[in-house]
Amino acid sequence: MHQIDADAPLAACFNPLVRPYLVLQGALILGFTIIGLPLLPIWLLGGGQWWARHYYDLLLCELGETELRFRKGILFQVEKTIPLENIQDVTFIEGPLLRQFNLSTLKFETAGHSAGQASDMTLVGIVDAHAFRAEILRRRTALRQRAAAPGAAGMGDAGAAQLVLLQQISAQLERIAQRLEDRNG
Repeated sequence: MHQIDADAPLAACFNPLVRPYLVLQGALILGFTIIGLPLLPIWLLGGGQWWARHYYDLLLCELGETELRFRKGILFQVEKTIPLENIQDVTFIEGPLLRQFNLSTLKFETAGHSAGQASDMTLVGIVDAHAFRAEILRRRTALRQRAAAPGAAGMGDAGAAQLVLLQQISAQLERIAQRLEDRNG
């Protein structure tokens, strides 16, 4: 994974072996269901290849400075933008079937996600998935460090205004504490 600017948008590349993997995965699903068995020959003789090719052509994953954006699907297209500060973990998954195709899966766990949405946040076949995962986590850490920087640096106008207000409240509380000491002492 070549990178010129540490915070420049980074587009993930997908392994073309995703296509035969998807065809085989669909065939296994059809083969294990009674209703799917009659559809299995249609799937293997061309329907699956057509579907996998179009699915692969529409795959997109871009890592920006503050968010991760991805798109997948044909009939039901899912496009998500996940703020990096909401990403809790990026799980790297390799199973026996994935290893046969030299593929892996990245699963994104976000703050406040529900169990039903978790399946929408997985991507199969990113080339050099370990490095892409490390870059996501590096950018998330850098973003959190900038947000936690002392003073108004790294904060927006609202953050700076809140900091000034908190400083004024703190000064007022110190004056009240001093007056109470003067009365009692």
